[in-house]
Amino acid sequence: MRYALYFTPPASDPLTLAAQRWLGRNAFTGAALEQPAVNGFDAAALAGLTADPRRYGFHATLKAPFALAEGRSEAELLAEIGRFAAEVEPFEIPQAVVGRLGSFFALVPGDDCEPLQAFAGEVVRRFERFRAPLTSADIARRKPDELTAEERQNLVQWGYPYVFDTFRFHMTLTGRVPVERRAAVEAALLAHFSDFHERPLAIEGLALFREPSRGADFTVHSLFPLTAGANRKTA
Repeated sequence: MRYALYFTPPASDPLTLAAQRWLGRNAFTGAALEQPAVNGFDAAALAGLTADPRRYGFHATLKAPFALAEGRSEAELLAEIGRFAAEVEPFEIPQAVVGRLGSFFALVPGDDCEPLQAFAGEVVRRFERFRAPLTSADIARRKPDELTAEERQNLVQWGYPYVFDTFRFHMTLTGRVPVERRAAVEAALLAHFSDFHERPLAIEGLALFREPSRGADFTVHSLFPLTAGANRKTA
């Protein structure tokens, strides 16, 4: 069993519904979904382009997948997530856009968002004690020779290369897209996500995803609303 701390909107959120249809899977239930018809792509081609993000479910990584540290339990992890979520106020990314990161596409912030960076960094720190150290095979899978010195240090120390200064929020929508297909994929994504492109994105919860065995699909175990502001208003 591996766990991950991700951001994802609630199951009934319009963005969640649009994204799970695009990816072809509901990460809350594990159900397979029919993907949309996309000009220039048959069903097999679209399924291939979305295979990697489909396994993980629609999400943004905050604490990358980890096995529980020795002596830690799922119940302890859930309790700590509940405490953490009660201490954090919801906030908003002013503008989310469909963008390309290297060879894949994702929903990303249109500009820097300091509350988002602070939130992501605190998730990494707060839950580090629940993470078992990476094995040598885990490290090798990350291709450390292709990482910068800072990213390699992050991988060893925090279990993921892209934390703190190297963190970049992204909700992955495709796997690697060949250069000759990128314009068509971008056009399809802009059409499918037109209601969400260049619009604010509310960060109102923290989700615990689980992977029952290595290589299996990730599903949402629990979604914890961020409630610090609400707690103060009702105090």
